[in-house]
Amino acid sequence: MADRCYRITIDINLLMASIQKILASMENNPKGIQFSDLCKVCNHYFGEPRQTGGSHRIYRTPWQGEPYVNIQSKKGKGKPYQVKQVLAAIEKMEAL
Repeated sequence: MADRCYRITIDINLLMASIQKILASMENNPKGIQFSDLCKVCNHYFGEPRQTGGSHRIYRTPWQGEPYVNIQSKKGKGKPYQVKQVLAAIEKMEAL
């Protein structure tokens, strides 16, 4: 049991380190973000997408107004303006 808890703690720490590394890349170079990395960040902060049709993924956010984040793949990368929108939504979420 203790080994399992230890393994889970390590896995969570590795995931958080990975998310933080992706966030830093998103801030430094929004044009160079892999769509799969953008999805990892969105899944972490917003949960599973409510829609995953085609190249789009739509995530719910916890506030009124525009209660979603929409991302899509363009040749395997996230669109830079959407990467910036995700960063803004994460900032807004952390301020709540």
